[in-house]
Amino acid sequence: MPERGKLSREIAVCLGMTTHIETSGVRAVRIHSARAHSRGFWFVTIAFFVLMAFGTAPTALWPLFEAHDGFGTTVVTIAFAAMVVGAAASFMTFGHLSDRLGRRRIIVPALLVGLAGVIIITVWQSLPGLLIGRFVNGVGVGLMASTATAYLADLYSEARPDRHGSARPALIATAANLGGLAMGPIFAGLLAQFAPAPLVMPFALLGVGMLVFAVLTALSPETVKRQERGADRQPRIAFRPQQGRIFIIGATSGLIAFAVFGLFSAVGAIVTGQVLGLHAPLMAAASPFAVFVSSAIAQLALGARPLRFVIMLGALLLAVGLALTTITLFAPTLWMFLVGAVLAGAGGGLLFKAGLTITVMSAVQRSRAGVLALFFAIVYLGMGIPAVLFSFVVDAVGLPVATICFSVIFGIGAFVVLGVQRRRMAVAS
Repeated sequence: MPERGKLSREIAVCLGMTTHIETSGVRAVRIHSARAHSRGFWFVTIAFFVLMAFGTAPTALWPLFEAHDGFGTTVVTIAFAAMVVGAAASFMTFGHLSDRLGRRRIIVPALLVGLAGVIIITVWQSLPGLLIGRFVNGVGVGLMASTATAYLADLYSEARPDRHGSARPALIATAANLGGLAMGPIFAGLLAQFAPAPLVMPFALLGVGMLVFAVLTALSPETVKRQERGADRQPRIAFRPQQGRIFIIGATSGLIAFAVFGLFSAVGAIVTGQVLGLHAPLMAAASPFAVFVSSAIAQLALGARPLRFVIMLGALLLAVGLALTTITLFAPTLWMFLVGAVLAGAGGGLLFKAGLTITVMSAVQRSRAGVLALFFAIVYLGMGIPAVLFSFVVDAVGLPVATICFSVIFGIGAFVVLGVQRRRMAVAS
């Protein structure tokens, strides 16, 4: 009997050790998985940042392209809009695919497409090469933006399951998106002013960054199980019950914001050169940088406030910023132009954040990337089409009158969005 009791104790000890080993093994696997998802989160963030920086890098170089090829304001604006057209087409054609094929399987091709755009612009430095390269860049952006936004949310929830529903991944996605758009002109302007080959060096370095982070993203964990052909699939664009109209509010808010961003990106260098008499590449980058940086900062600082407050403050700042920008054309002053850009950018950023929040709220979860793709397609068209129309209006009536007209239209549009949203919330309550 004593020997049998001793044997039972030994078996119990062994079972306890086995259970402890199994528990430790599971814990180690979870820690390893969390670390892998955390690394992937930052790899995707930087990849997103680099690709978006390429989207606005030519902004500081438009005067150099003008001197190189001898084209004017309208052609510059069309070249800028080529990226927007490519992005919108890509959003609508491919933006939903990550819900079905997986996030990583879309992000890596997005970076490689962006790299192709770099190569085209670098080796084919004439107007056709610029237009094609910008269009290809837009296709990469269309693949990246909605997918990266969804991928960052997935990676963060896997890395930090205790913080499910955190706003951090959305804020990081915003910082990567608009931060990249902000840093592109400054990066290119610095290299154009102080480094050799100003129309090659900025693009080449950004291309190297895309290649490096394409490899690192390829090594990151996938967060979506690939659906088999013929499997039961969620529609590419699906809204929660009675949320389709809410999406329209969000998309309109984002469209107004990106229309303002597009105007500063397309014609900011022209204003600093022709109106203010400042022709250095860094000066050409100043207003787009101010717009996108203030947009990102405003979203990070105030984006978590109640939705009505965000839209109201965004509409007010946008209107004041556009008014100051218009005054600059009659009393040319650099500081006033930059203050106007900062205020308009901050207001646009808040409107964009509100639009993005409304869009996410309206989407069925399994169609999140598809709904985000539709949202980004609309806002990117807003970034390009008004800028092209603006250039034609400038040719017809002059820069001051065109600026007044567009400022009034965008200001009224922002307050209309505010009024519709307040009425909807009043009805809901």
